[in-house]
This record gives sequence, C-alpha cells and structure tokens, in this order.
Amino acid sequence: MNGNRIAPLALYQEVAERLRERIFAHDLPQGAWIDEQAVAEQYGISRTPLREALKVLASEGLVTLKPRRGCYVTEISERDLDEIFSVMALLEGQCAADTARKAGSGDLRALQALHDKLEAAAERGDIEGFFESNQLFHAKVQEIADNRWLEQVIGDLRKVIKLSRHHSLFSEGRLEQSLIEHRLILAAFAAHDPEQAEQRMREHITSGRKALARIAAARSEAA
Repeated sequence: MNGNRIAPLALYQEVAERLRERIFAHDLPQGAWIDEQAVAEQYGISRTPLREALKVLASEGLVTLKPRRGCYVTEISERDLDEIFSVMALLEGQCAADTARKAGSGDLRALQALHDKLEAAAERGDIEGFFESNQLFHAKVQEIADNRWLEQVIGDLRKVIKLSRHHSLFSEGRLEQSLIEHRLILAAFAAHDPEQAEQRMREHITSGRKALARIAAARSEAA
C-alpha cells in the first residue's frame, strides 16, 4: 500500500497538516503552484477534503487562492517580514506584560527550566535544540498570560514567518544575544514588572527581525 495514502477516516485537518509540514520544510517552496489533482492522487483522497484543507491553509496565510489560477504557496517579502515582526512585537510584548502580572512561583520555575535548556543548547552549539526550546519558552509565556486570542494570532503569524528560508539564529552572534535578551525577560518576570517585561520582549522580537534582515542582505550581496 502506498505510504502516502491517507486512511478514509482521516479528516481534511490531516490533509492540511501534511501540506503544512511540506510547506515548512520548503518541499513546497514560496510561489509554488499546488497541483490539486496530483496531490489528491498522491494521498489517495478526493478533491473535496483537499480543497477544504487548502481553505484552512489560506486562512493561516500559508497559501493564496487565486481565482481561475489555482492555489499557490504564499510568497513572503522583506516588507511582509517587517510588518509581521512589528505586530509580533506588540502582541508578544502584551503577553509578557500579562505574564509578569500573573506568574506564580511554579510558573517562574517552569520558565527558568526552559531557559536552562536554552543555555545548554547554546553551550553545545545546538541551533535546532535552541530553536525548539525557544519555541517552548515563548509558548509557556503565552500559556501563563492566558489570553487565547493573543495566542491564536501569534501562532498564525509564527506559521507565516516559517515561510522564510532564513533562520535568525544563523546570524553571527544572534544566539548569544538571544540568551542575554531571555535573561532580561526572566528578570522582569521575577520582579513582576509588566512594563519592563513588555519592553524587553518587544526588543527581543525586534532583534530577531534585524538578524533575519542581516542574513537576507548578506545572501543578496553574495548572489
């Protein structure tokens, strides 16, 4: 049996997840046309769940549905990244402020444990491990902030950012700088200082955007 085929009981969410993974892995790169017939045949499904899956991905900003032309993986420009990171800084800054107000001793210990994993990954030079722990740290901040609307919007924006082939942690000195920023954020949480937490988180997100811009500029010069 073809390993790519999806069982009949699976819903369109499963199809969406399969395609989402391919987009994040850049197996389906930015601007790529999605051949609905080929994908449906590959997964052993009808066009109906596939089209529902594409609507889900379109709502997340990962694909663009063009009338009479079909579906394409969304292309993300430097301007898009500038605008997205500006919004992210505001939203994650708000989450940080809320976390500083709400975090109990157990929450602070959990955040510290995640940060310790960041420190360990940095010491090993494990960028993927650092990235994973960083994602968990930010997710924990959002969990403590306890605002499902903020969490939902931030999650959707982070998905769009993944369309970029660049990774801010590959920028020279970014990993070490990110650690410093996390320490400052943790200190603001420990002090239960919402204003300081918000400012530090905004600076952290903005620094990530600047690192991505440096990578893009360097690659453009080398091209």
